[in-house]
Amino acid sequence: MTETESIAYDVVVLGAGPVGENVADRARAAGLSTAVVESELVGGECSYWACMPSKALLRPVIARADARHVPGLSQAVQGPLDVPAVLAHRDYYTSQWKDDGQVGWLDGIGADLYRGHGRLAGPRKVTVDGPDGERQVLTARHAVAVCTGTRALLPDLPGLDQVRPWTSREATSAHEVPARLIVVGGGVVAVEMATAWQAFGSQVTVLVRGKGLLPRMEPFAGELVAESLKEAGADVRTGTSVTAVTREGSTVVALTDTGDRIEADEILFATGRVPRTDDLGLDTIGLEPGSWLDVDDSLRVTGSSWLYAVGDVNHRALLTHQGKYQARIAGSAIAARAAGVPLLETDPWGAHSATADHGAVPQVVFTDPEAAAVGLSLAEAERAGLRVRAVDVDMSSVAGAGLYADGYRGKARMVVDVNREILVGLTLVGPGVGELIHSATIAIAGEVPISRLWHAVPSYPTVSEVWLRLLEMYRDA
Repeated sequence: MTETESIAYDVVVLGAGPVGENVADRARAAGLSTAVVESELVGGECSYWACMPSKALLRPVIARADARHVPGLSQAVQGPLDVPAVLAHRDYYTSQWKDDGQVGWLDGIGADLYRGHGRLAGPRKVTVDGPDGERQVLTARHAVAVCTGTRALLPDLPGLDQVRPWTSREATSAHEVPARLIVVGGGVVAVEMATAWQAFGSQVTVLVRGKGLLPRMEPFAGELVAESLKEAGADVRTGTSVTAVTREGSTVVALTDTGDRIEADEILFATGRVPRTDDLGLDTIGLEPGSWLDVDDSLRVTGSSWLYAVGDVNHRALLTHQGKYQARIAGSAIAARAAGVPLLETDPWGAHSATADHGAVPQVVFTDPEAAAVGLSLAEAERAGLRVRAVDVDMSSVAGAGLYADGYRGKARMVVDVNREILVGLTLVGPGVGELIHSATIAIAGEVPISRLWHAVPSYPTVSEVWLRLLEMYRDA
């Protein structure tokens, strides 16, 4: 392999997904020369195999489910989805898996793109093995930012490679609907893809090792989602682990620890994520290949003065929007240190501190019904040693919910730190609740006192009146 002469930049970014793009944008806005290294498509996992395609698949599923509960409309939407149109819409939102537009955006901010596999080769040094067999050497005057994200974790099952299982990538990019689909896992990817492919015509069987779905949320979230999946025709089995898989011709066979033999056309493993750091050259700087990278709140790797780890790779919050938030913080911190600022704003909620990662992380699960949460669950708050009180409200008690859909089913839980009288967590489950969660995110990040929230009047008759019901319940309890 031919090695070229080293080129120096102020900042080198490994990974051109949304996180790497935002680090590069902040660095360039500060006047720092920036190189971005990408081995696949500029735009990363979110743009082509995760957030964008999955939500394009799910939007018509959820819209139809909502419409079926609206008088005067329900009879018009009882038929099947136009699956080819849904898949074509998905393809549009992935730009047909071409990254020309995102490459143009990088050009527009003045960042230099290097295509190939990037590896650390010692302090502040990166090598890029390009597709043409040439090795480019880059050096960073101020910072290297690792924004390489994660990949799907597959279980250690004999013969799994021969089965050719789906991961999240195949589940979001498939062009044919399998007649039967096994989904292994109970987290976000599992429930969203089970929701989508069941609606497209697959007979879905969900196998969950634990007690229920969405284990990181309040228990009622997974219970309501499971109930809806079953009503849609899916077979949801909890307390079930896959012990072996084989492919017999075109049929996948899964054996479980409960003694069941389940046949399907495809099997999706949605059983977790691992960091893309195994072939990153971490050993050249004294770190363990394949490990998550520990960082401080400015996203600088522990023990380093120049290495940053931003987004999923640091394991703080594996969500695109949270990674982009971290990227804005990291970019500002890199720029400030490069400018010689003697004291960064690293106190909680400071300009160079990703404080929200610790207690104000929002998430929406795009199922039917939607599940949305921000901050701490009741169990998490109690484990953190907080003195808290939780109040629950049946969302059907809100006038706006009944107008949204006949037979509206949902639940809300507010978790309050009673010592400080501030909100520390909110979970909502029900149709359309994803659009309600940002108000709670603001209340938590702003540490708005409960007494002040009384003066934030929700419009009538909207589903957001659930805020009033929660506050009344807290006051009267």
